[in-house]
Amino acid sequence: MSDFSQRDLRDALGRFATGVTVVTTMTPHGPLGMTVNSFASVSLEPPLVLWSPARRSSRFADFEAATHFAVHVLSAAQRELAMRFARRGDDFSGLNWSPGIGGVPLFPECSARLECRHTARFDGGDHLIVVGEVLRLADQELAPLIYHRGRYRGLAGA
Repeated sequence: MSDFSQRDLRDALGRFATGVTVVTTMTPHGPLGMTVNSFASVSLEPPLVLWSPARRSSRFADFEAATHFAVHVLSAAQRELAMRFARRGDDFSGLNWSPGIGGVPLFPECSARLECRHTARFDGGDHLIVVGEVLRLADQELAPLIYHRGRYRGLAGA
């Protein structure tokens, strides 16, 4: 038993600035996206990354079942994209995207984009830890969007 609340933990973790990503996949019902800051590199050889969808998310089952996904490391100019997919995952209306490996939606103008094949999953409490092998990537010299203390921010000096 801990001597802190979930709110205390959330506040402490909020002190850690993270990058902002949108993870996309293609489902039998169409394209799906989710704003995620639980993204990390795992290995360079083989090229592996991980991210962690919340089990309580209405999008959880589709991402758990996905064979492929793309991680979009958002640029500072993509705050609206982050906000859109934080609220809803199936609204791609008016967005410029093209299909990638496995049909996953790919957005342009990201700081980086990684197309992945789902290779492993691990229990992570109220989240699932999804590991993917990076099959293709795109990288641009664009200032990143970050998340710190509950707010989207730009990176000073970027």
